[in-house]
Amino acid sequence: MKKTLKAFFALFTIVALSSFTYFGGGHGYHVGDIATDFELENIDGKTVSLSNFKSAKGFIVVFTCNTCPYSVAYEDRIEALNKKYAEKGYPVVAIMPNNTEVKPGDSMEAMQARAKAKGFTFPYLMDKGQEVYPQYGATKTPHVYILQKTEKGNIVKYIGAIDDNYQDANAVNKKYAEDAVDALLSGKEIEEKQTRAIGCSIKV
Repeated sequence: MKKTLKAFFALFTIVALSSFTYFGGGHGYHVGDIATDFELENIDGKTVSLSNFKSAKGFIVVFTCNTCPYSVAYEDRIEALNKKYAEKGYPVVAIMPNNTEVKPGDSMEAMQARAKAKGFTFPYLMDKGQEVYPQYGATKTPHVYILQKTEKGNIVKYIGAIDDNYQDANAVNKKYAEDAVDALLSGKEIEEKQTRAIGCSIKV
């Protein structure tokens, strides 16, 4: 009997931990939470916060970096999201969350060079003290949080992946981020509010 109970609790623990890992852990924001604003340094040396975007209806916050192959695979798609939705009120705000001592390729100088080479049109901020990504609960690069600006604050409306195929943009079947923003713009309910973020673990 004791062995059976031990086996049951062991299996329960594995399932519970797997569920937490699948959706980015039990910490950080959940859909429906109000996201706290932040002040982070942009690649142009200026400090950026969400409150700077006076006319925004919301934000596509993407935790990403230079060194993760998943993030690199999504760079053009992140840029496309900004070009498509910034003028509609949902700009991309990218945040680099890694410890640069562990990943020197994610230094501010490297971020500046990458943004220039790729022609990024969105803010590319450094979470220098690694204080913002734990608030959000981000675990991967890339990891997307779509926020809707309201009188109560910036409400988290979607968490997860950009789409369902990091390897090939032309083979994507589900554009999760686009579908979420389109729903918000049209006043409809988001069908998939949370998906699994696929990418590299954030380096601490």
